[in-house]
Amino acid sequence: MFFRNIRFYCFSKPFAHSAEALEEKLLSQAFIEGENYGKSRTGWVSPLGKEGELLTHSVGNYIMLCMRKDEKLLPASVVNEVLAEKVEEIEERQARKISRKEKLQLKDDVIATLLPRAFSRTRKVYGYIASKEDLFIVNTSSATVAEEFINTLRESLETLSVTLPVAKVAPGDIMTRWVEQQNAAEGFSINQEVELFNPMEDSNVVRCKGQDLATEEIQAHLSAGKQVKKLGVLWNDTLSCVIGADLSISRLKFEDMILEKAEESDAESAAQQFDQDFAIMSLEISKFMKSFAAAFGAIGCVGDDG
Repeated sequence: MFFRNIRFYCFSKPFAHSAEALEEKLLSQAFIEGENYGKSRTGWVSPLGKEGELLTHSVGNYIMLCMRKDEKLLPASVVNEVLAEKVEEIEERQARKISRKEKLQLKDDVIATLLPRAFSRTRKVYGYIASKEDLFIVNTSSATVAEEFINTLRESLETLSVTLPVAKVAPGDIMTRWVEQQNAAEGFSINQEVELFNPMEDSNVVRCKGQDLATEEIQAHLSAGKQVKKLGVLWNDTLSCVIGADLSISRLKFEDMILEKAEESDAESAAQQFDQDFAIMSLEISKFMKSFAAAFGAIGCVGDDG
């Protein structure tokens, strides 16, 4: 299982929990099948799915976690329709107008009645602790989902010293210079994708995909003051991705040589394949993140030289 996106956090203090100690902490918030719940519930499940019993999965210095969130899908239109019927029925029966306070209470009652019959949506989010690099890496493109993952882990551990990465120079400025000069940092090359925006008017956006970014058209946008918000890059012929000005990494794709390497072991089970994928992926991401930190300056982790 290879990550498709990366939202990463930096440990401001070294992560001190062993895999065994972490396992014990997570048990208090383990996701239990079949429990009744309200609109949503969140908990930890085995990263190996049905083939695993532990809530953590370790490979070397890396510990994988999986957060599961179930949400009841209850469209507002359905709630409002049932609520309107209830209000109309009461007003006709009692020959009076329902007050706003009563209507709000009725709405809560309607939701409570409908929730047990509502469809559920399940989402699993994976993340792993890279204690050697002082990084926590979450497989999502959403800042909100990443924060939810971090907050859930913080609740389980009672404390978690992580911060968002901070570059010495604005990442957007760095990537703008890459495109202007057609020369990226060591190990990186510019791919044919960019999103430009006008800092004076956020809605003024230009998106290009499958286009040579050295053209006069792109350079004209930069000369007019637009800056890079997202940029597609290749790294060491190993992976490609889109880097955001907020240091998010999306559309992460490992090259065939890496994927083939993960399949060379002839895994006998899904669990063994997961193990092999995780080992190779975490190693490549570790190398990538070192180049990433060098390209954008110190990113606020304990182990940063800067």
